[in-house]
Amino acid sequence: MSIGKGLTALAVCAALGVTALSTSPASANISQGVVFGSGTITDDWGDEGPLWAGGRYQLSNAVGLWQYVLWAEGAIEQNGTVFDYADIDCDFGANTTYATKRLQARWGLGADGEVGSQTFSIADNHLRGSTGEVTYFGRARAVTFVRSAAGSYRFENPEAGVGSNLWETASYQPYATCFVPGG
Repeated sequence: MSIGKGLTALAVCAALGVTALSTSPASANISQGVVFGSGTITDDWGDEGPLWAGGRYQLSNAVGLWQYVLWAEGAIEQNGTVFDYADIDCDFGANTTYATKRLQARWGLGADGEVGSQTFSIADNHLRGSTGEVTYFGRARAVTFVRSAAGSYRFENPEAGVGSNLWETASYQPYATCFVPGG
C-alpha cells in the first residue's frame, strides 16, 4: 500500500471514530445526581437520562419529572385514557413505559420506552422561563418546574397537589419522595 493510500485510510478511520464518539448518548447529569440545567433553558435536558423500566433509576424523582411531562403532553396510557395526575408516582413502571412509547411515536422518535437524550432533547424544547420558574408547555397543559440558582430542577410533590408549593428535587437517587396522590 502506498503512503498516500495509508494516510487516506487512517484519516477515514479517525473520522469514523470521532463520529462514533460524538453520537454516543450523554449521561453527564446522572453523575451530578439531579436533572440539571444551565444557560439556555431549551437545551437543559438533552444530556439527561436514560430512564426506563428495570433501570437503576426506575424509582427516582427524575422519573417524577418525566411523568409530569407525560401529564402535560396528555400522553396515552395503557388503558387508552390520558396519563393523568394520579399516575405521577416516581416509578417507571408499565404504564409510564407505555405512555412514553406513545409520546415518542407522536414526536417521530423510535418508540422504545426509554427516556434518553433524544427524548429529553425534544422535551426541553417545550420549556420557557429562566432560573427560578420554568414552564413546560405540553399539548394538554402547562406545568411549572423550578430551576434553582445551582441548576437543579424541582417539581411539586404530587401527593401534596398542584399549588402546594412543596417542591421535590428531580434526583437520580434510587428512591423517590413523591407518592401516588392519596396513597
